[in-house]
Amino acid sequence: MDYAATGQEALSRIAGACDLETLEGLRVEFLGKQGSISGLLKTLGKLSPEERKEEGPKIHGLRESVSEALAARKDALESAALEARLAAETIDLSLPAPEAPRGSVHPISQVMDELAEIFADMGFAVATGPEIEDDWHNFTALNMPETHPARAMHDTFYFPDKDDEGRDMLLRTHTSPVQIRAMIAKGAPIRIIAPGRVYRSDSDATHTPMFHQVEGLVIDKGIHLGHLKWTLETFLKAYFERDDIVLRLRPSYFPFTEPSVEVDVGYSQENGRRVVGGSGDAPGHAWMEVLGSGMVNRRVIAAAGLDPDEWQGFAFGTGVDRLAMLKYGMDDLRAFFDGDVRWLSHYGFSALDVPTLAGGVGTPA
Repeated sequence: MDYAATGQEALSRIAGACDLETLEGLRVEFLGKQGSISGLLKTLGKLSPEERKEEGPKIHGLRESVSEALAARKDALESAALEARLAAETIDLSLPAPEAPRGSVHPISQVMDELAEIFADMGFAVATGPEIEDDWHNFTALNMPETHPARAMHDTFYFPDKDDEGRDMLLRTHTSPVQIRAMIAKGAPIRIIAPGRVYRSDSDATHTPMFHQVEGLVIDKGIHLGHLKWTLETFLKAYFERDDIVLRLRPSYFPFTEPSVEVDVGYSQENGRRVVGGSGDAPGHAWMEVLGSGMVNRRVIAAAGLDPDEWQGFAFGTGVDRLAMLKYGMDDLRAFFDGDVRWLSHYGFSALDVPTLAGGVGTPA
């Protein structure tokens, strides 16, 4: 049998196949169970060993060449079909925009942007850090060793495994570890805010297992409590967009600051919501705590590799969620995480209203 002629004819017919259906018919004709080449393979069993040795390679070579030609032609036809489909399918980018903008910026994202804008104007950079933190950065470096009673103030989510250095791993309970990491990485002087998510095992109308904090840190030479008070007063006036903000500093305790102070602001009740402004001692007003702060403890500065005799600083922290509730009149923290479209539509912000000090840092959509 002239295998060369048979193979040439098969390859010619395969090359001339114009669609996948025709090509599949040729595959069945040549290589199917009843196909011509499959039939040649079946004849090998009836040949003598000498004939089989001579005819076998020729038949297998014929089968291999036909199989390769079928696969190549199939790829070519499929590619051509895809190209034709892509050329025929178009997307109309000239469709009109919706009558009203859809979607809005979440209040937390808006307040984060407001904080970044306000503090950037005062020379602060935004620093970030991991939310899965180790015990040393989250507690020990902040003057809370293993037996320190201040650890009881934090309802911590621990992981069962330790890190490579044998330290406990946890979901960070505050953004203060970012301060340690920033001081170690950048040294001093430094001026940063550290906004982000934090985690504690607590849940009610004013607490959630995950919430947001922003902490600030200034390390420089000659820093004192007056710098802290001016910074917080400037920040709160810009955030609430009022010049009548009055601060009251009360002595407190935080393991990472000494001295430590709680910061209160005056407020009044108007139409069932708290409105920040004025002195808490004025008629119809009261005091409300909004911030924790203080001068950075010498041990914390030393833990970050700096000389506390040369460098001093202050730190402060507050809940971003709480700031949003105060400014925009929300009364339940849990609604921040429900994903209710109606709530987001009511309290959300237009994506085009970027907070600026000149134009106002908070303009609802």
